[in-house]
Amino acid sequence: MYIKVVAKTGMKKESIFKKSEDHFLISVKEKAKNNMANKKIIEILAIYFKVPKGKIRIVNGHHHPHKLLVVDEKA
Repeated sequence: MYIKVVAKTGMKKESIFKKSEDHFLISVKEKAKNNMANKKIIEILAIYFKVPKGKIRIVNGHHHPHKLLVVDEKA
C-alpha cells in the first residue's frame, strides 16, 4: 500500500494525524539531519500499522517534507 506523508521535523511533540485513507501528517522531534527524521517516521508508521520497520520504505521524498512510502502489510 502506498501512503503520502507530510513530515514536520524539529517539533516539541511527536504525533501522527490521518488526513485520509492514504495521507498522513507526522510530527517528529528529530531534525532533518543524518536521516534521523526519516528513521523516526518509519518507526512511527510501523507502530501505527503494526508491522516491522523493515516492511516500510521511503519511495520518494528522502530530502523533502512530502514523502511517498510503501507499506508491505503481507505476512
